[in-house]
Amino acid sequence: MQTRTLGSTGPVVSALGLGAMGMTGGAYGPADRAESIATVHAALDAGVTLIDTSDHYGTGHNEMLLAEALRGRSRDDYLLSVKFGAMVGPDGAFLGQDSRPAAVKNQLARSLTRLGVDYVDVYRPARLDPAVPIEDTIGAIKEMVDAGYVRHIGLSEVGAETIRRAHAVHPIADLQIEYSLISRAVEAQVLPALRELGIGMTAYGVLSRGLISGHWDAGAVRPGDHRARLPRFAGENGRHNLALVEPLRRAAGEHGCTVAQLAIAWVAAQGPDIVPLAGARTRERLSEALPALDVRLTAADLAAIEAAVPPGSARGDRYPAAMMASVGVGN
Repeated sequence: MQTRTLGSTGPVVSALGLGAMGMTGGAYGPADRAESIATVHAALDAGVTLIDTSDHYGTGHNEMLLAEALRGRSRDDYLLSVKFGAMVGPDGAFLGQDSRPAAVKNQLARSLTRLGVDYVDVYRPARLDPAVPIEDTIGAIKEMVDAGYVRHIGLSEVGAETIRRAHAVHPIADLQIEYSLISRAVEAQVLPALRELGIGMTAYGVLSRGLISGHWDAGAVRPGDHRARLPRFAGENGRHNLALVEPLRRAAGEHGCTVAQLAIAWVAAQGPDIVPLAGARTRERLSEALPALDVRLTAADLAAIEAAVPPGSARGDRYPAAMMASVGVGN
């Protein structure tokens, strides 16, 4: 397995990470517990070391699932990236972010217990808490680093100014944020700031939540799958965006790979400081994602892909405010 380093101060991780959100029923409909655990095992066996989760995925269920899947494995064989602070009601409604220093420590204690570990490798607020200065939040995590409960500090879904303020308190290993061929807002200000400061990126949504995976079928959406309500998938937007997959399919054919593999390879090719996260929740999807690391894209290949799917060509890429509030995700 190829490796990359998260920024100038972060850990060495597998060049492809595993995103565990879909392994807990909710955002993408029901999940199969046995298959999810088998997928984690398959990822570890393939050399994947970076596993991403959050304390609000399934209101803690995701962390407990990972604890079961990781039981018996050497702690040195995997790194846990954990987001915290997103508050969710019993009905799944997003209630905001709590990043108060006391809440940071309280939520870390609960995550450590659910995961069954003594420390978290990368700990990060899931979103920016507008009521708490980022300096206070990072300062609290720094205390947990000093105490040995956290190894590295990360950020999630924040802009360049917040990144700079956080990094001034304690070195930030990486920013987790959406980045794909059709979700490229980070390129304007965020990515340059990360590179200036020596901060890495773990990129989620590299397949735009399945839209550019080559497998998307709107008619197969299961109950509870929030993608049915996202603008990028809806109506004319969805038809327009799916049309963008066809030139990718042709390009993938020329490289002897699948559309999903090409899309992951494109993200990985944007720089050695970027680690794509594969949100695979089945062994089949994981098996498809892993060979993406072997797809070599030349400058000419990248230019051809850019011409086929230029920046700004997607429609409905941004979350409306109401959707961010209802599902707790956004850009």
